Amino acid sequence: MPGVKRALRTRKPIGFGLTGYWKYLGSLVVTAQVYCERSYKRETVRNKNRAPAMQIPKHFARGAFFIFLLASGLHVQGILGEPEARRPRGPGLSARPWQQTPSATQTPRRSGPRRGRAAPSLGLQPGRPLGAPRGGSRAVPPFLPSLVTPPGDPRSRAMAAAVCRRRLPWAWLCRSAGQEVGRHYRAAVCAELKQPLAIRDVAPRPVRPHEVRVDVYFCGVNFADNLVCRGQYQEKPSVPFVPGMEFSGVVLETGADVNTVKEGDRVIGMSSFNAMAEECITDQKSLWKIPEEVSLQEAAILPVSYGTAILALEHRARVQPGETVLVTAAAGATGLAVMDVATNVLQAKVIAAAGSDEKCKLAMQRGAQSSVNYTQGSLKEAVRKLVGEGGVNVAVDMVGGDVFLEALRSLAWEGRIVVLGFAGGNIASLPTNLLLLKNVCAMGLYWGRYKGHNPSVFSKSLSSALQYCQQGHLRPYTGSVFKLEERRSCGLTTWNPAI
Repeated sequence: MPGVKRALRTRKPIGFGLTGYWKYLGSLVVTAQVYCERSYKRETVRNKNRAPAMQIPKHFARGAFFIFLLASGLHVQGILGEPEARRPRGPGLSARPWQQTPSATQTPRRSGPRRGRAAPSLGLQPGRPLGAPRGGSRAVPPFLPSLVTPPGDPRSRAMAAAVCRRRLPWAWLCRSAGQEVGRHYRAAVCAELKQPLAIRDVAPRPVRPHEVRVDVYFCGVNFADNLVCRGQYQEKPSVPFVPGMEFSGVVLETGADVNTVKEGDRVIGMSSFNAMAEECITDQKSLWKIPEEVSLQEAAILPVSYGTAILALEHRARVQPGETVLVTAAAGATGLAVMDVATNVLQAKVIAAAGSDEKCKLAMQRGAQSSVNYTQGSLKEAVRKLVGEGGVNVAVDMVGGDVFLEALRSLAWEGRIVVLGFAGGNIASLPTNLLLLKNVCAMGLYWGRYKGHNPSVFSKSLSSALQYCQQGHLRPYTGSVFKLEERRSCGLTTWNPAI
């Protein structure tokens, strides 16, 4: 160990006094604390089946050995410093390494790389406080002379970085403020298909360079969550898994390469069925900042329902002001969003079709000009009574089966029908002669696929939803809000883990 050899050559005692001695011991304790927590977290991730309690003695033994090495004379730059004869002097250096501020005329000494390999880099930038994260987005408070700082305190990070900023990897020393390594969070877990969800404690994993950890405030519950928990959705994650596709919350932690959001930002996001939890990790490309005028509860409803509605009406059907739009399953989450966008954004006329009088009443309250209960008669005949022989310009269907065929026959000349799903459980066979006779167009929309095939269109749909909501054009509807413990089964509602 070069530090020990240099110390032995000088044959001089360490001369930083009693106060410095106690600070040195305190820094060793904090450094060992960071080391133990990091080691414990890494082993827990690697050995999920081993009881965590059985790993604790091993990690404390590692920490004790680590303290022994440091206390035995391992060279720690900035505390023990260089040997007396080689220690730099000058007006720009302070007795406390974490308070060193080079003067304008002096360049502080840097230890060169060892022979045969490059010097380790901590990603420090000029003018950024020691121990601050990459990018300099958050300043670390100056060190205060206390012996031991509580876990998660920024002073722990600053002291640990001051003690061994050259001897330990950067990832061991830099932790997000307020985040304790290894803290578990609660999640609604689907352990078995077609069974109630189980509330479990989940161990967090580290964020990758392009990922963001979000403190989830609200999670939208969609029909797709129902289907995936029954094994009836087109995407079938392996059990156990955490449902939840859309969420809103506050950024807790960002990866090294994240540049779109920062800690403390209010965001909405999309995830691959892991959002029904107190925390969620997702790619930075799947997050959008929430304007100040939009609440977190309203924002949680926007991604799936309103993203689908905007793409169906604007991108696929290309609805024009004054056209008539027929919406089936109008009282569902997506149906309400389609009516909201068509009426309040595109200035179209909406005919709502639903399966009960109560649902038709809700649709009328949410902006539909007319409503039809398709369980009480022919949907085609009911639409003809409302608009005449001409028919409707656009139909948006989410039911399938006979309802889809009735909606198709209700189209006007050069009408368009968009298929969004099959909530009725039946997939109809398309009679192509109907397309020919009226020159109509039938098309489908799988909104989630745009994320991989056309990311710009996908992102634009969510940006438009946030913009429309900020301008007051949209009125997102929340059916119910539940606590996490009440979310034993999925339904068309919004879940809030915080209440």
